[in-house]
Amino acid sequence: MAGAPPSYCFVAFPPRAKDGLVVFGKNSARPRDEVQEVVYFSAADHEPESKVECTYISIDQVPRTHAIVISRPAWLWGAEMGANEHGVCIANEAVNAREPAAETEALLGMDLVRLGLERGTTAKEALDVIVSLLEEHGQGGNYYEDANSCHSFQSAYLLVDRDEAWVLETIGKYWAAEKITEGVKCICNQLSLTTKMDAEHPELRTYAQSQGWWTGEDEFNFSQIFSPADDHPDNCAGKDSLEKQEESITVQTMIDILRDKASGVCIDSESFLTTASIVSVLPQNRSSPCIHYFTGTPDPSRSIFKPFIFVDDVKLVPKAQSPCFGDDDPVKKEPRFQEKPDRRHELYKAHEWARAVIESDQEQGRVLKKTMMELEKQGLEAMEEILSSPEPPDPAEVGDLFYDCVDTEIKFFK
Repeated sequence: MAGAPPSYCFVAFPPRAKDGLVVFGKNSARPRDEVQEVVYFSAADHEPESKVECTYISIDQVPRTHAIVISRPAWLWGAEMGANEHGVCIANEAVNAREPAAETEALLGMDLVRLGLERGTTAKEALDVIVSLLEEHGQGGNYYEDANSCHSFQSAYLLVDRDEAWVLETIGKYWAAEKITEGVKCICNQLSLTTKMDAEHPELRTYAQSQGWWTGEDEFNFSQIFSPADDHPDNCAGKDSLEKQEESITVQTMIDILRDKASGVCIDSESFLTTASIVSVLPQNRSSPCIHYFTGTPDPSRSIFKPFIFVDDVKLVPKAQSPCFGDDDPVKKEPRFQEKPDRRHELYKAHEWARAVIESDQEQGRVLKKTMMELEKQGLEAMEEILSSPEPPDPAEVGDLFYDCVDTEIKFFK
């Protein structure tokens, strides 16, 4: 598992995306047995000078954090992907780069995803949050719950709101970013920025020169300069999946792309599995709500995408949350990860049964998958109605939305 896991993030803007919607999606490729949970945190005010304890280090808290919903490996503080109440979505990628990432514990790329969501009201504001925290605290530490070796990576991010997206790629504290307002974009486990950069670390070019990686005379091409010599372009084989779509892109298109194993977008290998997925739809018309679909379970081709909408009174979903071990968690003790507790939540356990039935490929498996897709379709159709309605949805009805979907799924598996 030396290389970065082959995750994929996508975004599509109108008119490539249908009906004035921005569509965002990510498959999170992680070690096969890792559990992801889906967690909601309400907006909160914090005491002056208080600290926030991230995965490995504590940093200064801000006076107010936004409401967020995230999908995260259950052992860490941050997030692989998620959204906030202001319609900002962020996902990150571990990337292979010329410069090895620090093993010293600092902020993880996944911590920065959550910090960006908690502190940014737009994609650009979240980007500014992330790069200032990188400057202050750096990035580093083990990306996996593994006592035997440290897997550390540099990070890339896709930050999206209703108006624009930013691709942010980082090497230690140095970074470059590109703004996107049209067409489609994919990022995976390789650096992708070339000569078009709309923002960058003030010392990025000086740093590249000091390392002998750039003459100062050639055109400055970020990924050429910072990618490892042995980077194989086919590592991101599925990155054209969205480009190739001839029809306009919908939520269903994005779900289908994330389910596609043949393209490599949905990873199911000896080391890695797509352990969770997200699709978000951000209407450019601000009177419509943003809708975020999470699986909370591995392998999107055998999972149900379930909708979540931000309202003031969201019902918490303990069945999609892993058990909490508090200060006894092996992540919190040093040396870390000496034991691996069972982090499976109720939804994950119920889904394990479903995956086994579908894999056995008997009639029962086919019937089960068909019924699962039927359940998902009902949810998608109900959300279409909300998006096409001139009236905003009733908060009382949508506050329980994700809770009810998880509950129905578990009952159905039983």
